Amino acid sequence: MARSTPENLLPPSSAARGHGHDHDHDHDHDHSHGHDHAHDHGHDHRHAHSHGHAHEAADSCCGSSCGASITVSTPVAAPAGTRSAAYRIEAMDCPTEETLIRNKIGAMAGVAALDFNLMQRVLTVHHTLDSLDPVVKAIASLGMKAEPLSDASAEAAVAEPGKSWWPLALAGAAAIGAEAAEWFQVAAPYLPAALALATVLIAGLGVYRKGWIAVRNGNLNINALMSIAVTGAMVIGQWPEAAMVMVLFAVAERIEAASLDRARNAVRGLMAMAPEQATVLQPDGNWQAIAARDVAVGATVRLRPGERVALDGRVVRGQSALDQAPITGESVPVDKSAGDPLYAGSINQSGELEYTVTAPANDSTLSRIILAVEAAQGSRAPTQRFVDQFARIYTPVVFVIALGVAVLPPLLLDGAWMAWIYKALVLLVIACPCALVISTPVTIVSGLAAAARRGILIKGGVYLEQGRHLSWLALDKTGTLTHGKPAQTDIALLVDEVPGSRDIRAIAASLAGRSDHPVSRAVATAADAEGIARLEVSDFEALAGQGVRGTVDGVAYCLGNHRLIHDLGACSPALEARLEAIERQGKTIVMLAAMPHDAVPAQALALFGVADTVRDTSRQAIEQLHELGIRTLMLSGDNPHTASAIGQAVGIDEARGNQLPQDKADAIAALTAQAHTHAGKVGMVGDGINDAPALARADIGIAMGAAGTDTAIETADVALMDDDLRKIPAFVRLSRRTSAILKQNIALALGIKVVFLALTVMGMSTMWMAVFADMGASLLVVFNGLRLTRENG
Repeated sequence: MARSTPENLLPPSSAARGHGHDHDHDHDHDHSHGHDHAHDHGHDHRHAHSHGHAHEAADSCCGSSCGASITVSTPVAAPAGTRSAAYRIEAMDCPTEETLIRNKIGAMAGVAALDFNLMQRVLTVHHTLDSLDPVVKAIASLGMKAEPLSDASAEAAVAEPGKSWWPLALAGAAAIGAEAAEWFQVAAPYLPAALALATVLIAGLGVYRKGWIAVRNGNLNINALMSIAVTGAMVIGQWPEAAMVMVLFAVAERIEAASLDRARNAVRGLMAMAPEQATVLQPDGNWQAIAARDVAVGATVRLRPGERVALDGRVVRGQSALDQAPITGESVPVDKSAGDPLYAGSINQSGELEYTVTAPANDSTLSRIILAVEAAQGSRAPTQRFVDQFARIYTPVVFVIALGVAVLPPLLLDGAWMAWIYKALVLLVIACPCALVISTPVTIVSGLAAAARRGILIKGGVYLEQGRHLSWLALDKTGTLTHGKPAQTDIALLVDEVPGSRDIRAIAASLAGRSDHPVSRAVATAADAEGIARLEVSDFEALAGQGVRGTVDGVAYCLGNHRLIHDLGACSPALEARLEAIERQGKTIVMLAAMPHDAVPAQALALFGVADTVRDTSRQAIEQLHELGIRTLMLSGDNPHTASAIGQAVGIDEARGNQLPQDKADAIAALTAQAHTHAGKVGMVGDGINDAPALARADIGIAMGAAGTDTAIETADVALMDDDLRKIPAFVRLSRRTSAILKQNIALALGIKVVFLALTVMGMSTMWMAVFADMGASLLVVFNGLRLTRENG
């Protein structure tokens, strides 16, 4: 499998891929570059993964994850044969605008699919049109301007200039003047009416224009409802009321827009971590500061103490400690020397470094983290889908109720027309579900950004929200619970020589050297340390979940685990007892055997004992998971004795050995069926190619980002950037916190509306109070959701 190397932080096309095999079944090596893998998480999200790393979702807009290879694909599965174009629409930041646009251009000939990112105000159109002018004109007819983007995410990260407040202040003064003139009966009713009209002209023309567009397109959004309410108030002579409603609405919208920008800035702030300039070595030997975006891959950059890394690279000279918290979430500085990777956004703590640039500015690990978070924003979490569906029913129902309130009491109960019309207008103000609709995306985005800052990449809100339901977590062993860097501890030659008098250790090292699996590497590294030369290997083949085989000097050999040698019939009772004794020490057995040929049975030639070390963070992570009520299961391809020893060392509830890739997937399937009967979810943590089926089958697949393979990371739903398992309990805690805030926001939004609906029917509320309550609820849920950006796990 492709292990953790700096190249893995490059795009997949740049990542080096080696041959491999599996000695303990923890890593099944599949080198088919046409690999295609589909899976169903059981929650209506079907992902497809190929060498191109496309990541599709049937009913959501999940982006790809980050880690060893961070890739982001189109959130909506674009139909075959279509092209994509991204537009920045400044006026589009609410589901009401999304509905208008979707209804307007969604059914246009040549438009195949639409992808909305409301938080970043970006619309992606998948189309087969020769020209997109009709689309741009259609959006313009809705009162919005669509600006083409070559890089939507980069453009979306640019802060918009603030709007002037003085027209709104002038409108507020006119509204207060109208109230005062009404109160003191100054030139009544002319002066209050004139001041109210002035207020509406200054603060409300945009609202009327948007409201008219909405009504014309058969949509009752907040602008339409507010326009009707203000117009109705003026018709029945409530001039000061109309003026105050319009001003309060305009002020609340401005504050709400500023609040939403805070949520956007939670993501934009990541981009600001990378400096705009880098000090680059020139051909004449001088150093020159140039724009980071202009630095070419392969250039040499100097990094002084206290500076931030501008671009991803690899150290070529110097030693220092770097704060990588913005990228990996690690709390302590990481020592760096020649050959070590550097990530844009990291902070150099002490020594001076020189490094070679390995990726352009727009393709750095930091940039891809930002793209992944932005892509994940489009994912409709279950709560968000419920809220959107509820809002589509709620608004028309309340509008019909308002009409009934205005007409039925005067007709049937001889009520006063003006009084009941006024109550109906108040209901219209309350009717808009903006607070309810906006509460979920703000909360989800805040949670995604908070997770990203701690080095947890989540592909969509659906996984952020589902994390709280985890009842079981299955974990791979090698590279997940352990460091994945085992060392050879035992060696025993079982025969004196082999055909051709070749050195037995040379044959083993030659086969092991064709793989970069940790166990194989331990055998090869030990041989290299003793100066044992490697031999030419032909007909090399990886044996999934067992090992490898190849031909040396015309003789076929295999190098594999205990299970492989046993299946070949090369283990005698005495050898079995010897192997079991070594395995009980928690070591992994690797054996070299001659393959059967010409009626000659397979023969065991040598055995190697390899031991791995447990990560210190693994014990702490398992303990924290148990405190959260989550049970743990280790699925290892290693022998049961080793699996049991490691499981006991870290405190795992249950450890299973001899797990082939399909065995792991079957175990997850059985566990999922059991958990779902109690409304629980199952997670799987892994880093190898052979973990992909299990990661896919789990409700939430979690990949070890730094050490994991591209396949594991692409298949998973969550990636841990620095392989610290303690981030999993932090993810669960964040998920539970997110869920709590979502529930709080829904209760706030609906509770305030219910109270004011009751007050309105009893005649105890006014229009300006209703506007204050409605927009106040919106601000409350936004601020409440933004609290997640300050979460520390």
